Amino acid sequence: MFEQLSDKLEGIFKRLRGQAKLTEENVSETLREIRVVLLSADVNFKTVKDFINTVKENAIGAEVLTSLTPGQVMVKVIHDELVALLGGQAEEPTFQGASPFQILMMGLQGSGKTTACGKLALHLRTNRNKKPLLVACDVYRPAAIDQLKVIGKSLNIPVYDEGNGDPVRIAENGRKFARDNGYDLVIYDTAGRLQIDDELMQELERIIASLKPQEKFFVADAMTGQEAVNVAKTFHDRLDFTGVILTKMDGDARGGAALSIKSVTGKPIRYVGTGEKPDALEVFHPDRMASRILGMGDVLTLVEKAQSVFDEKQAKQLEKKFKQNKFDLDDFLQQLRQVKKMGSLTDLVSMIPGMSKLAEAKIDDKQLVHVEAILSSMTAKERTSPKIIDGNRRRRISLGSGTSIQEVNQVLKQFEQMQKMMKQFSGMASKMGGLKKMQKMMGRGGMPGMG
Repeated sequence: MFEQLSDKLEGIFKRLRGQAKLTEENVSETLREIRVVLLSADVNFKTVKDFINTVKENAIGAEVLTSLTPGQVMVKVIHDELVALLGGQAEEPTFQGASPFQILMMGLQGSGKTTACGKLALHLRTNRNKKPLLVACDVYRPAAIDQLKVIGKSLNIPVYDEGNGDPVRIAENGRKFARDNGYDLVIYDTAGRLQIDDELMQELERIIASLKPQEKFFVADAMTGQEAVNVAKTFHDRLDFTGVILTKMDGDARGGAALSIKSVTGKPIRYVGTGEKPDALEVFHPDRMASRILGMGDVLTLVEKAQSVFDEKQAKQLEKKFKQNKFDLDDFLQQLRQVKKMGSLTDLVSMIPGMSKLAEAKIDDKQLVHVEAILSSMTAKERTSPKIIDGNRRRRISLGSGTSIQEVNQVLKQFEQMQKMMKQFSGMASKMGGLKKMQKMMGRGGMPGMG
């Protein structure tokens, strides 16, 4: 996401780094280029105009510290304004008020609304300990109810439906069912509609008037850019939604919708869809997104992803194996499977500061699949004792995994190199441990010059 925008901004900042100081002239020149970049990224014209004016005012008045270059100062000013443009801070439902807590989903047909209902229910069950119920109020689109039921079944989340009927009555009965059966969260999947379809908009108004939901989320397809923003504005003017869910953000290389929607509607982006998997829905953090746009990485999201898939007890056991140099191919296979759960390698690498160029190389996730297939084709004994893998065993592993003998040899060679490196690290660690003991013996300050 934001790939084109990030590349162009990086080129602009690179040229500015060669300047000795920030002047009105070079700031104006830089902002002219940024204006073109933002407009080509399909950002709303008025949003671009206000953004450029604010950045210019702050950049010309910014004091360049001796430790900072003009380029670094400009990046900081633009980062701060991008954060404000994207909404300032992350916002999630507070879950205050009477139970069940109600979230109404609205949007155009084809925006990914029904899928977003399932992803949001899973996210709030996993991360906020909620007991969700999905209510099927889309009685117009063929198979919409069946789609929601399939999603609910795959996630083990119940779906309330009455087939075809009055959506207002279905929504009311769904709320009653939730109250009677102990569900503390209800998510209503309403029919996709055009903003010019007055009859369907009136129906949505009746549902809102009857339910009085605490949250009303507008679901928009990020790939449609400015069109998504224009539709959101029309919906908001009439229905006053509380937040936005942007779907298909992983395919949005320009970022126009994400950068415009808050300034145009006044309502924040709450969540973004980042893939097709059920758990590919993230809380939208403006500060982290601004950092990623400017090629500064997103370490916090990377850490959260790691925490969500790595088991603490297993991590301690692994640390022990590292120190004792007993890490084997079985451990390697387990770690590989956990890393896969975190998502695309390209996305993960892009979150590491300074690694955006490597991410652009489009790391092939299929290579991980090949490595996993090779390791899975080994016996348990072969994974714990790789040295027994002779020519015949390598041939059998390659046939079993659908890979070549050369690929099997490469995996074994890379693992051998990794073991050697770990042996060096474990040796260094033991020396450091000895050093610390010696420092304690010499008193609080340790040995002179060894701090």
